[in-house]
Amino acid sequence: MSKTVFHAADTRGHANHGWLNANHSFSFAGYHDPSRVHFGVLRVLNDDIVRGGTGFGKHPHDNMEIISVILDGEIGHRDSMGHEESIKTNEVQVMSAGTGIEHSEYNHLKDHPLNLLQIWLFPKRKDVEPRYDQRAFNPEDRINKLQMLVSPIDNNDEGLKIHQDAWIYRTSLEAGKSLSHTLHNAGNGVYAFVIDGSLEIEGQELNRRDALGISETAEITLNAKANSDVLLIEVPMTM
Repeated sequence: MSKTVFHAADTRGHANHGWLNANHSFSFAGYHDPSRVHFGVLRVLNDDIVRGGTGFGKHPHDNMEIISVILDGEIGHRDSMGHEESIKTNEVQVMSAGTGIEHSEYNHLKDHPLNLLQIWLFPKRKDVEPRYDQRAFNPEDRINKLQMLVSPIDNNDEGLKIHQDAWIYRTSLEAGKSLSHTLHNAGNGVYAFVIDGSLEIEGQELNRRDALGISETAEITLNAKANSDVLLIEVPMTM
């Protein structure tokens, strides 16, 4: 029997700083809920809207796997490893902070807000050499199937590489379609986050920005009630 935890969109932590309108699926900054600190090694899932011409100034990270999924807009990135990049809609960025990095992120489009998902995972190995990568993903390649965005660095499968036995997928599931996912490892769980649409997973109805964590199972099935855009984050449940 699988174990589930439902996070409705309107139960997320929320902070509007003017330049940044952020929703937190897990405890973050000024939002703290002892029942929502993490899901396995998934520590942060922030749904951020950044006003045009603003952004995050230079700040440090260490020993965290950081993934940014750009839903709409374009972000400029600069870091202490010497990268100066632009990441656009349908692109994904990964950083292994390891022994320590500093970076800044800005929305350089003055008249267009940026919407991105920021995901932090606890790493499998600490104090690794910091690394950076990004890639564009074709939306047509996730229609009614799982598009692998992120996967473990010691695997030869697709996906941008991280130092954790975790996989991140995205799918655009059409109304009336179903899709199943078999977990890679016993002891893993899946956190399903609905970017848009309406679907049912494990008997739970999910709508826009709702999420469901599923553990103690070998497989999950998504049943789309409407055209749906979904992120699946498969992670170890123990650290």
